[in-house]
Amino acid sequence: MINQFPTLRTIVCVALFLAACVSLNAQTEEEIVQATAKAVTLIEQQRFAEAIPHLEIVVKAMPDNPQIRFFYGWSLLAKSKQVNKTEEAKQLSAKALEQLKEAKKLGMNEPELDSLLAIMTGQSPTGGSEGPVYSQNAEAEKTMNQAESLFAQSRYEEAVKLFEKVLTLDPKVYQAAVSGGDCFVQKGDWDSAEKWYQRAIAIDPNRETAYRYSATPLMKQKKYDQARDRYIEAFIVEPYNRMSHRGINQWSEITGKNLRHPEIEVPEFTFDAKGKAVPKTAIDPKDPSASPWLAYLATRESWKNEKFAKAFPKEKQYRHSLTEEAESLRTAVKAAQTGKLPDKQFEILGQLDNEGLLEAFILLARPDEGIAEDHPDYLKDNRPKLRQYAANYMVQK
Repeated sequence: MINQFPTLRTIVCVALFLAACVSLNAQTEEEIVQATAKAVTLIEQQRFAEAIPHLEIVVKAMPDNPQIRFFYGWSLLAKSKQVNKTEEAKQLSAKALEQLKEAKKLGMNEPELDSLLAIMTGQSPTGGSEGPVYSQNAEAEKTMNQAESLFAQSRYEEAVKLFEKVLTLDPKVYQAAVSGGDCFVQKGDWDSAEKWYQRAIAIDPNRETAYRYSATPLMKQKKYDQARDRYIEAFIVEPYNRMSHRGINQWSEITGKNLRHPEIEVPEFTFDAKGKAVPKTAIDPKDPSASPWLAYLATRESWKNEKFAKAFPKEKQYRHSLTEEAESLRTAVKAAQTGKLPDKQFEILGQLDNEGLLEAFILLARPDEGIAEDHPDYLKDNRPKLRQYAANYMVQK
């Protein structure tokens, strides 16, 4: 269930821009703007099927806009869950898949789109391609689809009863608990929404969606500190998911608080053919504010050439790991402490290390593809440290 559309309002701006720049007659320009406005309103009201004819007009006028393609595809998919005729549902689902694929081709890179495409192209648990798959339990799957259809029709009281039934049939259907919470958000029943979102969190505490969605009622009630904690939780469990970033960013915009990681400028470098770290800009060993990075590079070299294979014997190829980066930064801090004029950034790194938050800083502020692989294991045993770093360093007081 998608209950937040961060790029939805931009469609209106795109439509207005197109009308100003493309050679269209006045009636066509007005038609596009009106169709866009109606589609936006209906989608925000979860009335996806009703939005389809308006989206068709906008898609025809702006075929290269990926966001519009996405909303058109999603609306078609929602309608496919509402019709009773199997053949019509299949046709709508196929058309939806076509639009979602086109959104991807046009450059849209969003978790929701990737998830939908993975499910609809047969990468789901049952290998189906006719829509989302929620459960291996056939009855739970059928009931879930019925519940989602009712939600799409704004029949929230009926939908929530079926979401409850789904969880009775299969207690592990995370989306049923999230969507149940969404029903109560639509009704303005914040307490009930909270209970349902907590059920989702209990099912899978390492998914960001329920944390982020549960912050919405808190924001509406202006309980900003509690909302911040939910957004932080969403961020630390899935820090490389764009949606978890958007949640905490929305909180920042509304509250006026700044989000910023400590500024640490690690020198850029490459490994040459012999595994030697070569900085892109020469480092003067006599410069006390720069020379500690030579120790950092030396440690990175040792990991590239020797330590990685010993530390990760099951991995066939070298990667930049969390352990390597933490040790390399600690080496730089130690080298800086022996100098007469330690740089401010080494003081910050030393403080993070003393508080046990250096690894959390690396994972949340300085990840790369290799380091990101170590996040799940670190999260298992160090969740409080990730939370502490985000609350005390990322969120500026």
